[in-house]
Amino acid sequence: SAVQSRATGGVAGGTYLFALPGSPGACKDAWDEILERQFDYRHRPCNFVEIMPRLDEHLRRK
Repeated sequence: SAVQSRATGGVAGGTYLFALPGSPGACKDAWDEILERQFDYRHRPCNFVEIMPRLDEHLRRK
């Protein structure tokens, strides 16, 4: 599964970054089963869209 593949992600410079498995099938699974839902604001209990306004906090601290 995509989760067991040691895929990882994070935020750098206000941009989401994801390191996904190398096989096309695993990348498709990661998008279809995990990431796509996280970019849908209706996904509950939480999603990446809710925290997007905070992605530029590093710029406001200066």
